[in-house]
Amino acid sequence: MRATEQLHELGQSIWLDNITREMLDSGQLQSYIDNYSVTGLTSNPSIFDKAIGSGAYDGAIRSKAATGINREALFFELAIEDLRRAADVLRPIHERTDRLDGWVSLEISPLLAYDTAETLEVARQLHERAARPNLLIKIPGTEQGLVAIEEAIAAGLPVNVTLLFSAEQYRAAAEAFMRGIERRIESAQDPVVGSVASVFMSRWDVAVQDQVPDELQDRLALAVGLQIYRAYRELMDSDRWQRLENSGARMQRLLWASTSTKDPKAPDDLYVHALGAPFTVNTVPEATLEAFYDHGHATEAMPADGGDSETTLAQVAAAGVDLERLASELQRDGANSFVDAWNDLLAHIDEQSAALGAPATGGAR
Repeated sequence: MRATEQLHELGQSIWLDNITREMLDSGQLQSYIDNYSVTGLTSNPSIFDKAIGSGAYDGAIRSKAATGINREALFFELAIEDLRRAADVLRPIHERTDRLDGWVSLEISPLLAYDTAETLEVARQLHERAARPNLLIKIPGTEQGLVAIEEAIAAGLPVNVTLLFSAEQYRAAAEAFMRGIERRIESAQDPVVGSVASVFMSRWDVAVQDQVPDELQDRLALAVGLQIYRAYRELMDSDRWQRLENSGARMQRLLWASTSTKDPKAPDDLYVHALGAPFTVNTVPEATLEAFYDHGHATEAMPADGGDSETTLAQVAAAGVDLERLASELQRDGANSFVDAWNDLLAHIDEQSAALGAPATGGAR
């Protein structure tokens, strides 16, 4: 049995962290579903930027830019076209699992990360435009984003909460989700609203690689992951959640993101191999997925009690790392890097339009 199938049997969903028009045209996505146990996918501006640079979108950019559409609107048209197709490919999984799996994700502009009202309005518009039941809207788990997340869930909008790094940040996202569900139950609405809470892993280890001794290299992210998984299981076992489940609600699933190994000395499947757990998701870049499929192996499920994570975190703290401060910095830096990627994408669309002889696409909005 392949490692990807082992994870599937363990109860974890594997989502592909990539989408390109070429992947859809060639049938590669369907191959990943059929042979690699892939049951969903995620996207982000960096992924689309690389795809646009391949030339696969030249014809679409030329024709759309010729209409005078602004570059942000042009991007969302391209992204929604692809994600609709991917959602349709994954729709049988979505229906077979009663809306649990088979999702795709679309990210709103990261320029809105600290604007609650605009985030919610854009999330509504994008979901309506996509017109697919298995599309999640990505909203960052910033302080302002959490308010939008609660409102989106209360309105029945499926949400992928991004930019989570610590157990504290995860709990805040889960609280926003549960408040939204409680509001739906109070108003006699369907309590099942699709949602995942995406926790970014590898950035922890990259951030401390020059601060911790060799024996602690590539161990911090997994220790943080164990803490987050413990918080996840505690929430699922809580009286509050049990009452919501008794009313028909379904828990927001925990999703492991940023799972490609950055340290060339570490195993290339480090964050896939060690983060297997039932009722969770691991979103995996293509190269990592291929590596795990080729020579990876799944282990027993993560311990629900946090395992030895406290010891590792104490050792990292003793090395001079302020973990609470670092979590805040990682979220802030992550939001900034999303903005940089977004601006690069829009600039690239302008460059492609000019190179193709199309008129300038104008401002972002």
